Amino acid sequence: MARYTGADCKRCRREKQKLFLKGAKCESAKCPIEIRPYPPGEHGRGRTKDSEYLLQKREKQKCARIYGILEKQFRGYYNEANRQSGKTGENLLRILESRLDNVVYRAGFAKSRDHARQLVRHGHILLNGRKTDIPSARVSPSDIVEVRESSRELTPFQVAQAEAGDKTVPAWLEAVPARLRVLVHSLPERQVIDTQVQEQLIVELYSK
Repeated sequence: MARYTGADCKRCRREKQKLFLKGAKCESAKCPIEIRPYPPGEHGRGRTKDSEYLLQKREKQKCARIYGILEKQFRGYYNEANRQSGKTGENLLRILESRLDNVVYRAGFAKSRDHARQLVRHGHILLNGRKTDIPSARVSPSDIVEVRESSRELTPFQVAQAEAGDKTVPAWLEAVPARLRVLVHSLPERQVIDTQVQEQLIVELYSK
């Protein structure tokens, strides 16, 4: 499977804001964007003309980078969202939020979505009692996501239990840290999704 293997912090600098791709490092003074709050590269500090297309493109790139998705898959999600009833941008964010790796991250079982993706791929996560090692698997209302019993003594999950309560879990999920389990009550509406993107710009980009 194709995946991005470059430096995550450069992606935050390119978007000129924190995308929280590195977990605890993003909250520390060592975060590169705190030291160099401008895009990487020789001309990073130069002024660029923000055309309408550039703003739309950057917003799409930012959203894809936050959720750790490459272009082909992101375009597929957009096409699916466009076929659904309702607002396409809100449908897109709902699809992205319903990914299994995102749910593991939102529940506080991983420090970042990259970390959550790794935990899923290594077979530590059960979806409705079945091992699921596909990060892009989607959850539905009433689903149960939990850590395999044989994996619960591993350090990442012990840390997650010790730090339970430090991270706010969205209202559409119910985390049970003692059992390393999360219940999916519903799929989220736009007002409870805290991802800082302007989804309408993405819709305008793909609508051309």
